[in-house]
Amino acid sequence: MNEEELSRIQAIAEAALLAAGKPLSLEQLRALFGEDERPARQVMEHVMMLLGNACEGRGFELRKVASGFRLQIREEFAPWVSRLFEEKPQRYSRALLETLALIAYRQPITRGEIEDIRGVAVSSNIIRTLLEREWVRVVGHRDVPGRPAMYATTRQFLDYFSLSGLGQLPPLSEIRDLEEIGREVEKNMQAEIEFDSAQAKPAGDNPPDQTFH
Repeated sequence: MNEEELSRIQAIAEAALLAAGKPLSLEQLRALFGEDERPARQVMEHVMMLLGNACEGRGFELRKVASGFRLQIREEFAPWVSRLFEEKPQRYSRALLETLALIAYRQPITRGEIEDIRGVAVSSNIIRTLLEREWVRVVGHRDVPGRPAMYATTRQFLDYFSLSGLGQLPPLSEIRDLEEIGREVEKNMQAEIEFDSAQAKPAGDNPPDQTFH
């Protein structure tokens, strides 16, 4: 495949990622092409590497997350881009952040186990919010009396924090206590909300809904 053909595939992939507004996998990108012109998987991987290199020095980057690839604003430019929108990033309670952090690091985990670690009851509203925003899901039930639900994070959780896998979470050995985990999650969450707000709509539109994509 010559350089001109690679450039064309790269341009198509870039256009698709800009239009999609969500991560696209290699197979989804390959499916954009007819069978007679569909690039091989290895070619598509090479094209994504070229696209990533082409983003160097620009205001956006190509990021690989759990669901595939996406184009997003670089973190260092979020403070300026976010000024295009009147809506302030939504803030979440420390209880919700600690609950989310415990699910991320101790999954699968039950509500009762979360309460044992935190030493306080977990509000039903917190669990409902995490489920509705698709940050966590029920992955089974513990084989004990009452068969409590076990919770784990979702692919959307990984996408939201620009992670390709749970192995990219900061090691627990580097985080001294639950409060510090909560602060780290809150910092990342507020930054990602600003990115989502900045990328969701052009200036002048209504502020975007603060939901987990």
